[in-house]
Amino acid sequence: MEIFYDLLKAFAVGGGICLIGQILIDLTKLTPGRILVAFVVLGVALTAIGVYEPLAEWAGAGATVPLTGFGYLMAKGIEKAIAEQGVRGILTGAFTAASGGVTAAILCGLIASLVAKPKEK
Repeated sequence: MEIFYDLLKAFAVGGGICLIGQILIDLTKLTPGRILVAFVVLGVALTAIGVYEPLAEWAGAGATVPLTGFGYLMAKGIEKAIAEQGVRGILTGAFTAASGGVTAAILCGLIASLVAKPKEK
């Protein structure tokens, strides 16, 4: 029963984040790209003020998988790198923390481009 509760929390938080994104798409003239960037920046900002980490611990993948979670991951990586390397960590922390996810995205995009057959419009 505990796993059901964990899944419900993740679904509610992740769904809420997606709902906010859909509302922004429907009710504003913001482009999807700007909304995506806003979500990443929001994840960094909420991490900086200490709000996102408790949410991520409580909701699990519902908070860490959406783009706000990517911002959270980058902010935590920078925080850790600054503690280890000093000011130089500002430049390297985000790349170190997010390298696995970025690599997976690039490889999946490459595989999709090789498998898919694009059609001219």
